[in-house]
Amino acid sequence: MEDWQAVASAINSRMAELPMTQQELAERSKVSVATLRELQYATATRKRSARTLAAISHALDWPDDYLRAVLTGTTPPSGSGAAGPADSSSLVLARLDQLHAEVRRLADAVERIGIDVGHGDKDTSSGRAPEHRSPAG
Repeated sequence: MEDWQAVASAINSRMAELPMTQQELAERSKVSVATLRELQYATATRKRSARTLAAISHALDWPDDYLRAVLTGTTPPSGSGAAGPADSSSLVLARLDQLHAEVRRLADAVERIGIDVGHGDKDTSSGRAPEHRSPAG
């Protein structure tokens, strides 16, 4: 049986441990941010190739078959001091990191809405309302 939630937890825990952003992981692994997001939130509706999991494992300084082992529930190979995904504190930290990222995303969205709605008549570069000039005549 495949456990994509365990893969998500392992990725998120390791990213927090290193620390590494999603963008940095995408650059190191050559895996798209969209694919990483699906894996990090365990929302992947399709299976990912062993090559994708190996690229992410390698980018996280794990042996290439580390995430494949996590996915299948076998003991991940040791290497680079990686903590096992069964470590409950790592799972909690990974979930907190997920929640933090989601709150940050929502805060950014609210800020953008506030700028679009509440400050539509302001000059956003200076924070001041634009000068209104009388028509020449």
